[in-house]
Amino acid sequence: MDALDRLAEPGLDLLRRVDRLLAGGAPEGHRLWPLLRRMQVLPGDALRAFLDLHPAPLASAGHAVRRLVRGYDDASAALTDPGLWSGPAASAYDEARSALLRHLDEGPESLVGRLESTAGYADALAHWVEGSRLAVARVLAEVVGSAEAVRVHAATAPGAEPGPGALAAAEIATRVLSVLGVAYDGAETLLREWSPSLAESTWRGQSAGTTGIRYDGTLRVGR
Repeated sequence: MDALDRLAEPGLDLLRRVDRLLAGGAPEGHRLWPLLRRMQVLPGDALRAFLDLHPAPLASAGHAVRRLVRGYDDASAALTDPGLWSGPAASAYDEARSALLRHLDEGPESLVGRLESTAGYADALAHWVEGSRLAVARVLAEVVGSAEAVRVHAATAPGAEPGPGALAAAEIATRVLSVLGVAYDGAETLLREWSPSLAESTWRGQSAGTTGIRYDGTLRVGR
């Protein structure tokens, strides 16, 4: 359980009240309006969705992907020995063997390179979730104990009139949605940065016309 988990109950209670006060709209001209248009969600719903994000599953996924590399290492080791035979077929096999080795584990565009990038992306997402949860926890701690929260609770008590509570709700919503907006911007930035490294690994061997090898998941000598 992290700081956000500990603040989830009082935070959700406050933001449910905030959402109720904002159901009829935020004060005219308030700086909350651009955030509402951008996020398309009230702060209570936004927090509930964010609470489902945890770093541990992403970190575990990164470890699981790295374990797959061992199988590719074994395959590469089996292809390292060129064999003792000679002749045209041996030459064709050697070219295909070398091409397959390059495809398996040579550079960032190889299968191993893509696996390592995928694991790195999972790690980066785990760090993003961890940092974002801490930032959201901090803003929740601030707003739960704020003067605006007192006004929101008073305005949402049974039989109370909203009064100045709508402005207090808008202030709290602005602070929460601003932090969540920054968090989601970080996720989009990570995707843009990692996308080139996550592209499909394409076959980089020589063409069949130059090697005498046709590659379709198996190696076949001849045209």
